[in-house]
Amino acid sequence: MWSYNTTPQSTTGETPFMLTYDYEAMVPVEVGSGSLHRARYMEEDAEVNQRLHLDLLEETRENSQLRLAAYQQRAARYYNKKVKGQLLKVGDLVLRKVMSNMKNSQHGVFGANWEGPYKIKAILWKGTYHLEDMEGKLVPRAWNAEHLRKYYQ
Repeated sequence: MWSYNTTPQSTTGETPFMLTYDYEAMVPVEVGSGSLHRARYMEEDAEVNQRLHLDLLEETRENSQLRLAAYQQRAARYYNKKVKGQLLKVGDLVLRKVMSNMKNSQHGVFGANWEGPYKIKAILWKGTYHLEDMEGKLVPRAWNAEHLRKYYQ
């Protein structure tokens, strides 16, 4: 926990300890024995620096929020670059993934992973579809595109 709180994070550029308390944490070894950090400590300078840091604390937090937002945008761009959209239209034939609660337990691991084909009857919104079987009977609920696969005859 200590190492996490005292290590600058790549997302914000600051340590969580600094963002919380507006101080850089001292390693416990520095507290017990002499160190350059403690040897150069001056009471008057510390008070002036503390007031200065408190004035700049909001700015530091805002900068870290901007860095965090930029990091999240980069991560989203990287992820979305690798996602391939599946274009399904009304009337397309699809296979539906067999969910674990719908599998026939007698088949074991050799049971089918996909069932169908089904026809797309309606698009509710992007990536969500109402299906019907080949006889025209409506499938009870809407299905997400991640559970569907285009069927090629």
